[in-house]
Amino acid sequence: MASVSTQPQFRYTQPPSKVLHLRNLPWECIEEELIELGKPFGKVVNTKCNVGANRNQAFIEFADINQAIAMISYYASSSEPAQVRGKTVYLQYSNRQEIVNNKTAADVAGNVLLVTIEGEDARLVSIDVLHLVFSAFGFVHKITTFEKTAGFQALVQFSDAETATSAKDALDGRSIPSYLLTGHVGPCTLKITYSGHSDLSVKFQSHRSRDYTNPYLPVAQSAMEGSGQSMMGLDGKRLEAESNVLLASIENMQYAVTLDVLHTVFSTFGPIQKIAMFDKNGGLQALVQYPDVQTAIVAKEALEGHCIYDGGFCKLHLSYSRHTDLSIKVNNDRSRDYTMPTAPPPVMNAQPSISGQQQAPMSGPPAQQYNTAQYAPSNNQNFIPQSQAGWGAAPPPPHAMQRMHHNPYMPPGTMPPQAGPGMMQYPGHYQ
Repeated sequence: MASVSTQPQFRYTQPPSKVLHLRNLPWECIEEELIELGKPFGKVVNTKCNVGANRNQAFIEFADINQAIAMISYYASSSEPAQVRGKTVYLQYSNRQEIVNNKTAADVAGNVLLVTIEGEDARLVSIDVLHLVFSAFGFVHKITTFEKTAGFQALVQFSDAETATSAKDALDGRSIPSYLLTGHVGPCTLKITYSGHSDLSVKFQSHRSRDYTNPYLPVAQSAMEGSGQSMMGLDGKRLEAESNVLLASIENMQYAVTLDVLHTVFSTFGPIQKIAMFDKNGGLQALVQYPDVQTAIVAKEALEGHCIYDGGFCKLHLSYSRHTDLSIKVNNDRSRDYTMPTAPPPVMNAQPSISGQQQAPMSGPPAQQYNTAQYAPSNNQNFIPQSQAGWGAAPPPPHAMQRMHHNPYMPPGTMPPQAGPGMMQYPGHYQ
């Protein structure tokens, strides 16, 4: 018989009982795994898992005491110990003759659900994704997310217990649909119980807490930073606080990048509300504002590290800005508010709207105004929908390439007379 000197697999201090006490279980062990462990020896009629301070203990109750004795006897004489998820499980008779499941807050139906997100990338599931999942069953009042020893968790508040029960019954044990998650986030499973809370206290809107009943709740910067506690990713790097405004830095600028160029690139992923360009640390930077955080996330994931022009020119580096609403006081060649119903034509050499930034001097003749209509989606056969196009899409046909090579991105004299680098192809544009 295999044994461990420091912690024997069996303890014989208790008389036989049809209830067995199991120790050293994985903390995420579920009832089905306990039933599967005891099934070869008899009928398991009751279980109680996730017991103890570390949630690594459990009880299983057989229909007959001889079945419990059979399980203890088998593993006492076997060279292979009982295991769950590769961990050795220690067995002993319990001092109780039956399992009494006293009802706790988790068993009493309420309007607030305690959701545990399981998976390697659980902490990367955004509060917006959770809202999309749970709002399918009714109006979600509030959501708060936090980390405990049990993992990444959330409290989701509904109007009433009936709606919460409907969501719990449908979602418990299910995985979040992959199409709601960004590409690098792996499978995430929901484990749901009832919470003892009835009304969550949300003091500010942030990426960790949201009150959908109070749109006027303030958004504090300290909230976006997680109340001073930075979140760490799986690679040990600090996770950024997501925002609907992206900060774009452009390197290796062999060709001119105008405001219209940026609008064409970033509008591929959703409507652009505002753009502000400025010079900083000897390079060009821009703030690009989307209507919502999710659109900005998709754009950042798709564009980070990619180049606007073929040949590695004008490479984009993106991060989330602390701004949520840019203040554009005048439309010019360095800033634009696309939400204005009647936007005046660009004013050349006007002062930029970002305070403290200096207008870059114009060198050479100005480029003609860019016509965005020529890249608008149409019924042309060369148009590829966003869901089918990607970074590795086929090269553009000659007429499209010609249009790129003679487009107003390039000030006169910057494009070599040969074909030269065309603009990189983005989903939603002519290919």
